[in-house]
Amino acid sequence: MSAVLNPWPGAATIPAVKAELNYLAPGVARPVSYTFEPPAGVPWSTGDIRPQRVTIQDGRALAALGELSLDRSGFSPLAHRSSVADFSDDALIRDQYYAESAELLRAETGAEKVVVFDHTLRDSANGSRATRSLREPVQRVHNDQTLVSGPRRVRDHLPADEAAERLQHRFAIINLWRPLATVERLPLALCDARSIAPSDLVPSDLVYPDKVGETYSFLHNPDHRWYWFPRLRSDEALLLKIYDSREDGTARLTAHTAFDLPDTPADAAPRRSIELRALVFWAPEAA
Repeated sequence: MSAVLNPWPGAATIPAVKAELNYLAPGVARPVSYTFEPPAGVPWSTGDIRPQRVTIQDGRALAALGELSLDRSGFSPLAHRSSVADFSDDALIRDQYYAESAELLRAETGAEKVVVFDHTLRDSANGSRATRSLREPVQRVHNDQTLVSGPRRVRDHLPADEAAERLQHRFAIINLWRPLATVERLPLALCDARSIAPSDLVPSDLVYPDKVGETYSFLHNPDHRWYWFPRLRSDEALLLKIYDSREDGTARLTAHTAFDLPDTPADAAPRRSIELRALVFWAPEAA
C-alpha cells in the first residue's frame, strides 16, 4: 500500500461528487463496536468520528479501462443477475445464493475453493444495528478484517488440518456486494487500495456474543482516492478485497463506507442490499 499516486490521465474529466465521509478522529484509543445490544451503560461503539469532505469519482469509466480491479484497486464491478428473486427467505439465501456466489467467485478469481461464511442484509429505512437479520448501512470508513484477523477466519471455518495447509498458500477474503434494487440513496464509496498508507489503519474490536473480532477503522489521508458506481442495479454487483495473504504489491484490502449522495431527492427509495463474505483459496501452484 502506498499513500502517493500520480493522477489518472484525464482524471479532471471524470464525473465526480464532493461528499462527507466519516473517518476516525486522530488520537482515539482502540475503538470498540458491538454487533448486539451492549450491556446497560456501554455504548454501541467508541471512537470519535471526524467527517471529511472528499472527492468521489464515478468508477464506471475507469473500470471499463481496466484501471480498477480486485488485485489493483481492491475492488471491481461486475454484471451478474442472481437466480434468487426473494431475498427475504434466509434458507434460500444460504442454499441457493451461497452456492451461486461461490461459483461466481471461482470464475472471477480462478480460485480452487470458495467458502461462503456469512451474509448481511441492509435496508436504510427498516434496518437497525439492533436487528441481526436486517442491518442499516454503515456510514463509517472501515474494512471488515485486519491483517491479523484474516487468517483467523480460515481457522474458524475449516477443519484444523486443512486450515494449516491452506494457510501455507495464497488465500483471500472477498465480499460480494449486491443492491436488491437500483441504488438511489446511500451508495457505497470505495477507496483505491494503492492510495492507502499503513499509518491510516487503526485496528478496532468488533464484539460478537461469543467472540471478539478485529476490523480496521481509518484515519483521513488526503491521498485517498474514492470511487462510487452511480445507480447500481440488482443485476450488477461489486467485489471488495477484504484481505489477501499476498505481499507482492497486490491489493491486500480496501476501505468502504455508505455515504450521503449530494442532492438525493427526499422521495428517493431506501437503499436495500446484501453483502456476502467468502474465503477464497487458490491452488498451491497458483499462489
